[in-house]
Amino acid sequence: MFNFVRAAYNPTPENLQHRQEFQDFRFGIFIHWGIYSTYAQGEWYLNSGINKDEYAKAADAFYPHRFDADEWVRAIKASGARYITFTSRHHDGFSMWNTRQSDYNIVRATPFRRDVLKELSEACQKQGIALHLYYSILDWIRPDYPLGRTGHNTGRVLNPNYDEYFSFMKRQVSELLTQYGPIGALWFDGYWDHDSDTIPFDWRMPEFYRYCHSFNPALLIGNNHHISPIEGEDFQMFERDLPGENTAGLSGQDISQLPLEMCQTMNGMWGYKVSDINYKSGPELIQLIVRAAGKGSNLLLNIGPQPNGQLPHQSLERLEQIGAWMKVNGHTIYGTRRTAIGDQPWGTTTATDTHLYLHVLDAETTELEIPLAKKPKQVSAPSRYDKKARTLRITLPAHPAEVDHIVDILL
Repeated sequence: MFNFVRAAYNPTPENLQHRQEFQDFRFGIFIHWGIYSTYAQGEWYLNSGINKDEYAKAADAFYPHRFDADEWVRAIKASGARYITFTSRHHDGFSMWNTRQSDYNIVRATPFRRDVLKELSEACQKQGIALHLYYSILDWIRPDYPLGRTGHNTGRVLNPNYDEYFSFMKRQVSELLTQYGPIGALWFDGYWDHDSDTIPFDWRMPEFYRYCHSFNPALLIGNNHHISPIEGEDFQMFERDLPGENTAGLSGQDISQLPLEMCQTMNGMWGYKVSDINYKSGPELIQLIVRAAGKGSNLLLNIGPQPNGQLPHQSLERLEQIGAWMKVNGHTIYGTRRTAIGDQPWGTTTATDTHLYLHVLDAETTELEIPLAKKPKQVSAPSRYDKKARTLRITLPAHPAEVDHIVDILL
């Protein structure tokens, strides 16, 4: 018998370059959309104990006649977002593209009969927006998926066969990576479904990742598993929390050296929910983008489209507000990195090779003292450099109405 030693993951030069580009994006839009929007109860509605066959009847009524991929991408691009992450398949098992692996998809199971992923991909290519794809490795309806801690009581006949299910996922991913133009990243979710197993479940993720990477040497892979990165992953994600924070109880993992991305909702749910109209304000979302950049992280901000195919007007209003701010101040966000100064009680900091940006988010702050190794060439506010103490003292005007008072320091 031969013992084969599997080589550790070694990212390609194209992959490393793409990681850099991904970090420079700093802002993207998450799209959670599927037949669950018809029920207007969020993307987890099937997990509430509904029979899967009754739930599936929503497909026969799913006709998003107002869906316009060009309009979506135009509004998202105007917000300053550089990429879109779209839910190709969520935990309910419904595919939002014309997959050959299951008739339970938007082209074959709905009267709409249009491949929305194809249309979105074409719109992204036309307007210069990168497209990433969310894909659930958890499935609440397939009998071959090994039952985890969610998706019970759906009426599924249990016949777990992970080899068969693993093969199904590979075939679906193959379609996504070969038939829908350039896909920048795969965003996996559902790994946590087996985190309570007595015997640890072997998802065979390194093997799966190798298969995915084989289609495109530049492809980025991330997994929303709420643990430290697994071999084969190219970026680390944090759900509802900035890296290093854990207010949501989901993102307590260590921060790696990989590119970082945190995802958050505009309101409460990821998928459309008719009663969920408590949206975060435009200024709150702008400050979240700033705080994420200060942590060295992208922000992936979610929108749950309506069942008619439109983005909610509250989402569009927020996109417009963010876009107006990013048009003026995006240079302090895009392509920046976190600094040794980091977060402060008054706000946070970002930097390029030649500029240090102080993002003063606290309107009451009028005095700053910043450690600097040498005197800066220029400061966009009254300042005095103490050579002996190597500190820069800055005086700010009152700025109660500003979302983010930015001090630009030319190094």
